[in-house]
Amino acid sequence: MTRFIALAFAIILMPWTAAAEPCPGNPQALGTARTIEVDAKSWPRVGRKHFPQTLPLQAKELVLTFDDGPWPGTTPKVLDALKRECVRATFFLVGRNAEAHPALARREIAEGHSVGHHTYAHPLLDRMPIDKAEAEINRGIAADEFAIYGERRNRPTTPFFRFPGFAATDALLDRLNDRGIVVFGADAWASDWVAMTPEQELALIVARVEKIGRGIVLFHDTKAQTAHMLPAFLRELKRRGFSIVHVVPPAHTNALN
Repeated sequence: MTRFIALAFAIILMPWTAAAEPCPGNPQALGTARTIEVDAKSWPRVGRKHFPQTLPLQAKELVLTFDDGPWPGTTPKVLDALKRECVRATFFLVGRNAEAHPALARREIAEGHSVGHHTYAHPLLDRMPIDKAEAEINRGIAADEFAIYGERRNRPTTPFFRFPGFAATDALLDRLNDRGIVVFGADAWASDWVAMTPEQELALIVARVEKIGRGIVLFHDTKAQTAHMLPAFLRELKRRGFSIVHVVPPAHTNALN
């Protein structure tokens, strides 16, 4: 009876989930195992490298995230690799890149990915006055929203944000929480800002996801080595029994925007 109560309680605490769909043309694809809704009330700050908690994932479940794009030459290759495996990820856009390459930002949405925000010009926000830092966040959100939806607004359609360099302050974290914006850290990263071969990056990130067992994984879709490595990484996840979880905001969030 105690075990049954504990299981029931855990189910109540889990966010809404949707199960995976078949992958057309690739029955052996890694796929996306399920989708979960994430909101700032329940999960205001996630990623154990930076915060006390992460997303409510089961063993060998990963959330894939990509920062700093969109970028021609690399983002299309990342999207191609994800599409072949029917994997959905979350892209944290830099506003000036979204302005310059809006078709890529729109493609991310069209192919079912989530799009979060990563400021306009990628400064370290903890080195700026708080009002200037928040203006930088809002400028990035407005640029992303205009690139994708043709409207400039400071209230994001998908209220997900990641600090450049993870350079947060308590005051900024509180302001984002007040606005209902989920702040993403990470549980593992590929260190793809360091020059290495795709094979070296593959070995590194596979070892790291095996170590953490579950969590949010950070890549950069602006890096050629990551774009080259990604197909092999997705196949290796499948071989090792990992599964992919896609994160989205609650359905009512989009209705409010």
